[in-house]
Amino acid sequence: MSETVLFAESALLPDGWARDVAIGIAGDGHIVSVKPASEPKAAHQAVGPLLPGMPNLHSHAFQRAMAGLTEQAGKSSETDSFWTWRKLMYDFVGRLGPEQVQAIAAQLYVEMLKAGYTAVVEFHYLHHDLQGNPYADLAEMSERIVAAAKATGIGLTHLPVLYVAGGFGGKPAGSGQRRFLNDPDRFLELIAALRGRHGRDPQIRVGIAPHSLRAVTPEGLSRAVAGLTAMDASAPIHIHIAEQTKEVEDCLAWSGKRPVEWLFAHEAVDARWCLVHATHLTEAETDLLAASGAVAGLCPTTEANLGDGLFPAKPYLARGGWFGIGSDSHISVSPIEELRWLEYGQRLVTRRRNVLAPGPEEGGTGGGHVGARLYRLALAGGARAAGRDIGRIAPGARADFVVLDPESPSLLGRSEDTLLDALIFAGNGNPVRDVMVGGRWLVEEGHHRAEHAIYARYRQAVAALLG
Repeated sequence: MSETVLFAESALLPDGWARDVAIGIAGDGHIVSVKPASEPKAAHQAVGPLLPGMPNLHSHAFQRAMAGLTEQAGKSSETDSFWTWRKLMYDFVGRLGPEQVQAIAAQLYVEMLKAGYTAVVEFHYLHHDLQGNPYADLAEMSERIVAAAKATGIGLTHLPVLYVAGGFGGKPAGSGQRRFLNDPDRFLELIAALRGRHGRDPQIRVGIAPHSLRAVTPEGLSRAVAGLTAMDASAPIHIHIAEQTKEVEDCLAWSGKRPVEWLFAHEAVDARWCLVHATHLTEAETDLLAASGAVAGLCPTTEANLGDGLFPAKPYLARGGWFGIGSDSHISVSPIEELRWLEYGQRLVTRRRNVLAPGPEEGGTGGGHVGARLYRLALAGGARAAGRDIGRIAPGARADFVVLDPESPSLLGRSEDTLLDALIFAGNGNPVRDVMVGGRWLVEEGHHRAEHAIYARYRQAVAALLG
């Protein structure tokens, strides 16, 4: 198998920054060697600092096309909430066909790549036709997401969503949810079909996403987890949980337990799980999540947009908890902004600065770099949540890299961890210059190789949807 070599004068490795790094990349897109203190020789050279690409651990791709359409207040802005937003989202879902879903996803994935996301975890719940009937190919809509990922080159963890109910205790689903619904057996048939078609592709991983405790029954949740485990005992499992206070209140009324408390009492939550949002946690639930090795899937820009609340990041990180970031509804497609607002939210409620720097209880001695710390932790947590060997420049991992523009005004004169701090906290420009995924250059000098054709199809889709 052929091997290419990429040389970087400065690269972020798992054990810290290194100089003059030669990275051997196999023809299948895996890293085979990493050698600091090397000579450039005839290798391809990164023109700026080299970072591992960031995984985006939570995406609803179709929502990119409705971003900005829900910012008009109702008759009383005091009644606007996640739940009124959800009704508007259901109305939008009612117009989407397969070709439009593919066009929207492809445009989104180009935007992700150009922003420095090299992998996406697609939490995919739009399964059926406009009347709620399955397509002739049960995986029709999932295959549209896969096609978009392949057309753009982004790495994909595809998570079809199990959605069986409209509320806690098996409450019947509403008409706006008819395109999402599957029973556990048909759902597992879908998972098996996707694994059979794409299970050997190193760019694709298949897992499951029980939508939420309000949208699955206890029996359905257990059946789906057991069925997936029989196929792949390490495949990722993601679930929305404790995002809104109403969800917590409804779960208490149904079961006498809070959502995270109930989940840990009924399922063996471990490192293959990602609890998305987990906004409203007690101290005991924070301890449970941190100790489990599961990943907290944080989406600060969407959580702010929907008025969800703030995740208890400081105590969670102090307990060694794992987290990653996602762009969720895609009102922002920027890992920089997600990490920035993760820290800024904590600053606003504590009225302090550098809140998420490592403290004494975490071995911190003062002077820690907040941006650098958050970037490193999001890489590791995002990779775990994606269930793929990404997010690190090391032998065996995928060759997913971001090259920063050394001429970006916000980065001039910065190096190593100060560079990462500046990346996150200094300015709104995008300093991503080049992006490689699976050993292939997809973005060069800020442009994706297929961006014009993909944009043309997206423009047609939006015109049809909004016309």
